[in-house]
Amino acid sequence: MKACNSILDTIGNTPLIRINKLAPEHVNLYVKMEAFNPGGSVKDRLALGIIEDAERKGLLQPGQTVVEATSGNTGIGLAVVCAQKGYPLVVTMAESFSVERRKLMRFLGARVVLTPAALKGTGMVQKARELSEAHGWFLCRQFENEANADIHSATTGPEILEAFEGEPLHYWVSGYGTGGTVKGVARYLSRHSPDTRIIVCEPDNSNLLSSGIKQQHNPDGSAAVSHPSFRPHLMQGWTPDFISKLTDDAIAADWIDQVLPIHGQNALDYAKRLAREEGIFVGITAGATFAGAVEIANNAPAGSNIVCMLPDTGERYLSTPLFEQISEQMTDEELGLSASTPSARFDAPPPAPSATAQTSATDASEAAKTFFNDTIHNKNAAVVVFALEWCEFCWSIKKLFNQCNIPFTSIDLDSATYQDNDFGGDIRRALNAHTGCITIPQVFVNGTFIGGCTETFDAFRAGTLQQSLKALEVEFDETCPLDPYTLLPKWLHPR
Repeated sequence: MKACNSILDTIGNTPLIRINKLAPEHVNLYVKMEAFNPGGSVKDRLALGIIEDAERKGLLQPGQTVVEATSGNTGIGLAVVCAQKGYPLVVTMAESFSVERRKLMRFLGARVVLTPAALKGTGMVQKARELSEAHGWFLCRQFENEANADIHSATTGPEILEAFEGEPLHYWVSGYGTGGTVKGVARYLSRHSPDTRIIVCEPDNSNLLSSGIKQQHNPDGSAAVSHPSFRPHLMQGWTPDFISKLTDDAIAADWIDQVLPIHGQNALDYAKRLAREEGIFVGITAGATFAGAVEIANNAPAGSNIVCMLPDTGERYLSTPLFEQISEQMTDEELGLSASTPSARFDAPPPAPSATAQTSATDASEAAKTFFNDTIHNKNAAVVVFALEWCEFCWSIKKLFNQCNIPFTSIDLDSATYQDNDFGGDIRRALNAHTGCITIPQVFVNGTFIGGCTETFDAFRAGTLQQSLKALEVEFDETCPLDPYTLLPKWLHPR
């Protein structure tokens, strides 16, 4: 591999992987693994194609904000591209899409404007259009932008045929969403491999293409109305509530040979089987497309070469039905394995505190005692948390204070700031001698010891913490409706 000038150089050239266990023996079934793109999906190609096309045409100026409607993957791809190129990004997304996608986009620096689920895909598209017009932002228009299809004609299609080194490609199987992949690859294959059959999959309960009902479009190519055959389905981003212009173009060109309906449960089942039997970790849409590819493979002539698009990775589906039966805690079988050997078991009593943990006042230096007393009585810092950087209970306390806008000072005893001569440990000895507690975190308000994590949560629940803060004229969000116990580490839940 050569050195890359930026992360954008890693978009495309994703691997074509043979399926060894889940494919019928009489055919050669391959998957195009788009999760290998840096943003984890095929939509990285779209994002790069649209942004660079707009730059070439002068439609996007340096520093101008980019805006687009997305179910998540396009937004993540745009966030990667915009972060590298220096464009602010705003995405609109229906609230029904997985929360992981929102967090990933925000983590990459994008702002995410949610739209009501009842308004479906057309609602988030309309919101993006309004924001573009109101603020002078560049609107990507992924559902009708030719640059979306062009990037697939320039990269995805050639990559697939080059991988076969002159061998025939008999079937290409894909879902559709924006239509960019379908139009771009189908156009390329129609010119360079005209005997390849193009198979497009859609949800069986939301059969827009196979319904035969034509989509109404506005003069600019955007969908005018929600398609009457649309129904909510499991495949996020696979089929919006309209047929995009790019998909319509592929239909009008007669590039699509067959439309396959896919049941949602089959999508879930094949996503899990790809993980457990092939070691290929993908999401629900990939499972759905693969279900269609297996159906084609079962009926294909012997020796057929089949390529199936796997559009994204599975990590952005953690809050969806794909992971519904995946336990965060140990199963009965795992508990049995734990009990089969004597050490590190949850049903064993916890180890007794070590002798070094039982500290006394004489163990702390005068410097540590002075630091401790000055810190808890600092009039400019009413709330002080003695914490550890790695501790999840400390994180829980800080989450509570941050969400309620409670100003606080955190003394992270294990941080580099307090490492010289083990000053952090010295402070902890002074702290323990003062409170009699050896656990962390420990919270003080105006010099008064409140307690550890649960004691602070109980004080918040009872309202006594808020009363103390108001008495000190500390400003915070008094209307915060939070139950602090929801902030505790998930591994504390019963096994």
